Amino acid sequence: MEIAMSTAQTKVLTAHVPQPLAEKVDQLANRLERSRGWIIKQALAAWIEQEEERSRLTREALEDVDVGLVIDHQAVQVWADSLGTSAPQPLPR
Repeated sequence: MEIAMSTAQTKVLTAHVPQPLAEKVDQLANRLERSRGWIIKQALAAWIEQEEERSRLTREALEDVDVGLVIDHQAVQVWADSLGTSAPQPLPR
């Protein structure tokens, strides 16, 4: 889900951040010739998108588990241990 970045309706959020992080935001804003607020909005939107995708993938994985679409841990371990050898095992299915 993409978040619209319009300024029609906004809400002020306040957060205390460590000084080194605030300085990095200011440096980035200066380098990009953007406002501190613009940098924060971009970062927050990207983080929310990442977390939503992580949640979607987790739900998808749990659905696979519920229907039995899993690979035995021992089979994966045998495969992984064989990867650096002269006779790697086929990918478990």
